[in-house]
Amino acid sequence: MNYQETLNWLFSQLPMYQREGQAAYKANLDNTLALDEYFGHPHQQFKTIHVAGTNGKGSVSHMLASVLQEAGYKTGLYTSPHLKDFRERIKINGKMIGEQYVVDFVEQHRELFARIRPSFFEMTVAMAFEYFAHKQVDIAVIEVGLGGRLDSTNIITPLASVITNISFDHMALLGNTLEAIAHEKAGIIKPGIPAIIGTRDKEYDFVFERKAAETNAPLAFASDRWQVEKEPDGNYRLRHSSGWEFQHLECELKGDYQRKNIPAVLETLYALRPLGLSVSDEQIRRGIARVVSNTGLMGRWQTLAHSPLTVCDTGHNIDGLSEVVRQLNTCRYERLHFVIGMVNDKDVDHVLAILPKTAVYYFTKASIPRAMDEKTLAEKAHATGLHGTCHPTVAAAYDAARANASAQDMIYIGGSTFVVAEVI
Repeated sequence: MNYQETLNWLFSQLPMYQREGQAAYKANLDNTLALDEYFGHPHQQFKTIHVAGTNGKGSVSHMLASVLQEAGYKTGLYTSPHLKDFRERIKINGKMIGEQYVVDFVEQHRELFARIRPSFFEMTVAMAFEYFAHKQVDIAVIEVGLGGRLDSTNIITPLASVITNISFDHMALLGNTLEAIAHEKAGIIKPGIPAIIGTRDKEYDFVFERKAAETNAPLAFASDRWQVEKEPDGNYRLRHSSGWEFQHLECELKGDYQRKNIPAVLETLYALRPLGLSVSDEQIRRGIARVVSNTGLMGRWQTLAHSPLTVCDTGHNIDGLSEVVRQLNTCRYERLHFVIGMVNDKDVDHVLAILPKTAVYYFTKASIPRAMDEKTLAEKAHATGLHGTCHPTVAAAYDAARANASAQDMIYIGGSTFVVAEVI
């Protein structure tokens, strides 16, 4: 098989949450442990940092990886989902896994996969760990796929466990309360391993405190320890309770919500320095300033065009889109054109209720089975006071927005990771 044939086989044979949703989720680690045994526990051959959270875990993972690259470490990075190419999920020093490695890995172990029937995610985690071991990385940043406690990545014993924040998402799988969701995320906290929580919140912080006490894990809430200010030029000033300070800290990721993520990155590095991780302040600066250049991260308040200003973002739940709306309110434009598509298993009604009423909407759907029909989305939107037109494909919706927008207007594209993927 060639690379595309290999991907077609994977997509057709292995249940994939990205396409199918809840039916593809495995609520145990049985397959992961079987694969790990078969491959000889490759994750034990390199150091790791584990990152979970509802929003921000992708940005934090990429910033950590970028800093480690700048510090001279051979750095693996495992993330999900991918936007354009499956290989985005598995990188070393910003370079995607080779097509031939993917082909050979599947070809050599296809009988195993046919017998065990792992999910697409379980197989990908096994591939990533095997690849990182084969390439002898020094350290790998491993992003949780969904939840934490029962996620396939949760067989590692990391140098640090990082949880960015907690909000409502995937409630059918993780629970209907913030406490229940936090319990699932807290599952990555390991005995004696430093745990860094991005944001303290009285609705769920006690869950992490309890878990840390049970496991004797040192616990830090980054939001307690870091003061963050946005400087007039868009850079950040951060001061740690210990006196450690960064002025004029530039971040290549331009979403205002990064003010919540950068302290989690810095606090993680602060916790790892006493454990022998050698990273200077200047390497931290360069890593955060060059995160996109170093890692290839896409879809985080990404500017696609300047006339009219066109931005896309993968924020897709109530908290993520609240941050997006907050930043849209600071932008200057005559009219806002909003290209939006969502998936069926999201809290669509509550998300629509917070979107700007004065924008012109272009309702569409991504080309995945989970996508909500654009007419259904338009009906729900109309009930909350949003108005616009329906378009059968993301490309058609984007074309319509560009045709209608003047140079002084703004186009925003989002609502779903998969809508962003089709535009980039």
